[in-house]
Amino acid sequence: MSRTAKTTFFTTVALCAFTVVGVHYIQSAEKAAMHAGVLRDEERTRIKRERQLDFEMQAQLERDLRKSQTVVDTTAEALEGPAGTAER
Repeated sequence: MSRTAKTTFFTTVALCAFTVVGVHYIQSAEKAAMHAGVLRDEERTRIKRERQLDFEMQAQLERDLRKSQTVVDTTAEALEGPAGTAER
């Protein structure tokens, strides 16, 4: 083989090897990024579930307290004003 043929052959082999290694690296990086997205979604779902449970607990507590306590709605009086006339 001539020197030019050897150089061309080894350059081609090196470029092919570099391409294969590069593609595998890119695939690994994409796989890691996709897995991170799954983890973010799971965390978001967990937080949403915790907030829903907190809301349900607060709603149940409010219902229990309303049963045991007398609650007077004073918002209508505040909107009417002191003499029973509506403020504008």
